[in-house]
Amino acid sequence: MNASFISELIIIAPPLLLALTIHEFAHGFVAYKLGDPTAKLAGRLTLNPLSHLDPIGTLAFFLIKLGWAKPVPVNAAYFKNPRKDMLWVALAGPMTNLTMAVISAVAIKFVWLLMELLPSSPLINALLLPFNAMLIASVWINLVLCIFNFLPIPPLDGSRILSGLLPPALAESYASVEKYGFILILLLALSGILSKIILPIINFANGLLLS
Repeated sequence: MNASFISELIIIAPPLLLALTIHEFAHGFVAYKLGDPTAKLAGRLTLNPLSHLDPIGTLAFFLIKLGWAKPVPVNAAYFKNPRKDMLWVALAGPMTNLTMAVISAVAIKFVWLLMELLPSSPLINALLLPFNAMLIASVWINLVLCIFNFLPIPPLDGSRILSGLLPPALAESYASVEKYGFILILLLALSGILSKIILPIINFANGLLLS
């Protein structure tokens, strides 16, 4: 394990853990507010990263720059309007990541201002430079999770959102594709097609937030 990888791990790990955690927490929280206690009963309505981490999904983020956490269990039978409420539950995860990306971008501007105003010193640089790097990583990571999860491929959040908008019969047919979803995502990722689809959007949004 070389020094550059360790440095990257130290910078990326905190914002990655936070981004994955709040994504799943948001799903569980909205589901709970809509009447589904499943996530709470399973101990998943928490901001403890250990409750949400998927080892393979976390490792994948370092290898292919795409990752995931353990999906929060949701039981639509508790909802008054299952299709509509599931749409809101699905939307909560990526929208929370988008919010975090914006908050991180605003924090970066604040850090840059501090670096201009405060006299340069080893202590200040040792504190602000790593924090700035973490915030930059946070913008990117949260944008990746947001845009990736908006893809309408089952079981990603985008497919749940689309299912809530489609006519019931069509939504049911669409949901039947879910058993092939992970294979499709894997093929798209390994072929490079996935990165060609989402990277331009991520780069555009990243540049917009950090400009």
